[in-house]
Amino acid sequence: MSGTSRPIDARGWIFEVQDQSATEKTFLPVMGLTTFTHAPGENEETADITAFEDEGQYNQDVMQRGATLTIEGQYRIDKTTGEQDPGQAYIDQNWSARLGIDSHNTIRWRHKSQTTWAVWDATVTPGEQGGGTNDKTSWSATITKCGAATTAEVTPTGTQGAALTSNVAALSPKQAAA
Repeated sequence: MSGTSRPIDARGWIFEVQDQSATEKTFLPVMGLTTFTHAPGENEETADITAFEDEGQYNQDVMQRGATLTIEGQYRIDKTTGEQDPGQAYIDQNWSARLGIDSHNTIRWRHKSQTTWAVWDATVTPGEQGGGTNDKTSWSATITKCGAATTAEVTPTGTQGAALTSNVAALSPKQAAA
């Protein structure tokens, strides 16, 4: 019996990276994605606390939580200008080159059916790009959460709402300002 619950489409997920070089808080949609993997247990560390009184049964405490988000798809360009998708370009040309404290950036993501963004302070590891004779060029990045995740409400009013509605409805490469 399925009741009223239904699975959600993977293609309904929206991923945006904050452009820290913008004068106003601006999020760039990352377009061209075909798959993603959220690994909420990545970078978890535990301490074995098994003692005699556990009578042979393992016992542990979680000492550190972590998570990664791997996004993969096709390298995208604007067919008129030849410019790389703004979200992909920001990750490739700006974020991935930074070191130390500057290597941190904000990313947010959600499903189009959700009213709340998951927001991470994160670092990025650029992924491989490639393809064969009859393939489209691949693109990917792995984002590693730093610190505790936060959330932000989706605000469907004003300029931001128009951009988000456009992003959700048509998945256009326009910037969504926050």
